[in-house]
Amino acid sequence: MSSVIRRWATFSCVALLPLTAHAGSLRAPVDVSVAPWRALGRVQTELGTRCTGFLIAPRIVLTAAHCLFQHRTLGYVQPSSVHFLWGYADGAYRDHARVSAFAIAPGYDPMREGQTLGLDRAFLTLDHALGRMSDSAPLAPELPAIGTALVLGGYDRDHPEILMGDTCHLAGFGRDGGGHRLLVHDCYGEPGSSGAALFAQAPDGHWAAVGIEVAVTGPGGMTGLAEPLAP
Repeated sequence: MSSVIRRWATFSCVALLPLTAHAGSLRAPVDVSVAPWRALGRVQTELGTRCTGFLIAPRIVLTAAHCLFQHRTLGYVQPSSVHFLWGYADGAYRDHARVSAFAIAPGYDPMREGQTLGLDRAFLTLDHALGRMSDSAPLAPELPAIGTALVLGGYDRDHPEILMGDTCHLAGFGRDGGGHRLLVHDCYGEPGSSGAALFAQAPDGHWAAVGIEVAVTGPGGMTGLAEPLAP
């Protein structure tokens, strides 16, 4: 995720399906100009932290809150030091905006991540609008069923200059140490994918964000944990 793969050895899961053993054969570069990937961009701070984020409105980006926290100073970075590179690919991007303000989800505590992982989200307000509303990712009105096909795209550590997408399934539902809900999936994740949208496709073909990637657990980063975005 931002600098290390965050692992939680204990989280409670119910109705869990066996995770698919896939070695990234479905993971590949994706086109940042088409849905659902066109909502995504790289979130980076002037201190060098790099994560993924996605537009939910022309001036609002959703990402993981831990991407904005500095353990060295035990505080969050200044909003003006955060940049969103929309549609980033190989050094080019559709547009660039500086963050003018951000809001952390109530209850998230970066010093108690194992207990508040399910609250790990931040809303970034950009200094100007990017694209149209149709370029932003809609939030799913409800959670998908176990076994639903999902896709996840992020600026992973092993390919930081391109958006890598993977296809997987919802394996189950879980909770962090504080009882907050989590989605469990088997899309591949590495440092840099924190804050990425976990997408599901509706029967009409439209994509909606069902979760935000916050951590991975288990060997090889093959068990992803996402904060649900639907009630």
